[in-house]
Amino acid sequence: MDVRALLLQQWASCLDQEDWFPPLEKVLEDITFEQAIWKPVEGAHSIWELVCHLLFFEKRILLRFLGETTNEPKAENNDATYRLPTETSQNWQKTKQEYFYVHRELEKILATSELEDLYREIPEDNPLMIELKSLAMHDAYHIGQIVFLSKMQGAWAAKRSF
Repeated sequence: MDVRALLLQQWASCLDQEDWFPPLEKVLEDITFEQAIWKPVEGAHSIWELVCHLLFFEKRILLRFLGETTNEPKAENNDATYRLPTETSQNWQKTKQEYFYVHRELEKILATSELEDLYREIPEDNPLMIELKSLAMHDAYHIGQIVFLSKMQGAWAAKRSF
């Protein structure tokens, strides 16, 4: 298995192909707006905030790779990457759909780009291959948090295939 195939497998595991942890698309499938904004204690992040955080970094890497740095999301610090848009059910759905779209766009680039493009440095970052490896690990970490938050609310149905 080459590096690209390995990374594509990791990337898919984070979104829509079950592996050692459930993919985010399945985890978020039945999460309501109320569950998405719920926090177990003051200072903790909600499911929606975690999805915003994941989206921030994936969108930033996508736009940097495409050379669209003027459109990339900005944050004054890491805490700001969890910031929510106006809290409405419609915006919750939009956030999920944007995350799924950005994740799939990065997957398409990974699957179709020439290897030398995947290894060129992205402005202010490492090559895309390295960034996607790190983002997949980052996603897996936060997917675990999202599953735990959904379990705390009784929202996690045992939909696992094993």
